Amino acid sequence: MKNLIAFVIGLIFGAGLLISGMTQPEKIFGFLDIFGRWDPSLIFVMGGALMVAAIGFVAAGRRGKSLLGDPLSLPSKNEIDPRLLAGAAIFGVGWGLAGVCPAPAIVNLGFASAPAAIFAAAMLAGMAVYGVAQGRSADQ
Repeated sequence: MKNLIAFVIGLIFGAGLLISGMTQPEKIFGFLDIFGRWDPSLIFVMGGALMVAAIGFVAAGRRGKSLLGDPLSLPSKNEIDPRLLAGAAIFGVGWGLAGVCPAPAIVNLGFASAPAAIFAAAMLAGMAVYGVAQGRSADQ
């Protein structure tokens, strides 16, 4: 049952990405081009997502468990550190160069998109490099 619920929520999320245009690199490039032909429409998408997330986090915090009864695992760390800044910078550069981030790339894989496949392969390679680097730092 949990897998079915996760699947349905994933479909809703993917549909939202498609409807909002977040899966279209041209739309993202237009949003990021603040000194050119700027397209501010994604601000409303992001603002709406933040409102929904904020409501969800408040409700989850009050319940102390998920709607399915599982314990919550929320991050306890809340400071900005160099690792967070480096990760945000890498994400931002990748988003600016490719015009997609991980979730829209996965949605685009469903359309057999070659650029999405290349992006996903690079993303998996980056995750593997991070995993190896984390393994080395944990061993030291």
